[in-house]
Amino acid sequence: MRAKENAATKNPPGDPRPSDPRPGDPRLADFLCFAIYSANLAYGKAYKPILEELGLTYTQYIAIVALWENDRQTVSGLGEKLFLESNTLTPILKKLEGLGYLTRQRDPADERQVVVSLTDAGRALREKALPMNLVKESGLPPEEFRKVQKAIATLRDNLLRAARDQK
Repeated sequence: MRAKENAATKNPPGDPRPSDPRPGDPRLADFLCFAIYSANLAYGKAYKPILEELGLTYTQYIAIVALWENDRQTVSGLGEKLFLESNTLTPILKKLEGLGYLTRQRDPADERQVVVSLTDAGRALREKALPMNLVKESGLPPEEFRKVQKAIATLRDNLLRAARDQK
């Protein structure tokens, strides 16, 4: 009888209707990775008007923010901070240089390194951009917002460490 019960809950091959989930099966809403992924998509939608007003993409914006934090960084150091490979970061930096927000120069002490520095326009962009944030839109009190941010950063670091240890 059990085989008939299981067969009754499963759709025949090619049937586009979803099969009934079995009790205890994980649901999409149970996956932390999906919660983070979908929150990232929501952030993208919420950031869109801010980024359009600044004339930047999100990756351009975070590169500028990292330079506001610490000007005169090497491309490799900036890439590590942003979790971006050099081949991904270089076109972003070229575009920002074309927009007049930064300069890239070879380090005289080590010609293999390229140093990225903000221009006056890049520093001035800070005054326009910093008041634009999504803390209020998150619906979280500021102290809870900081806790969530720290928890996600810890999660990221733990996952990166686990991935590195698996190699």
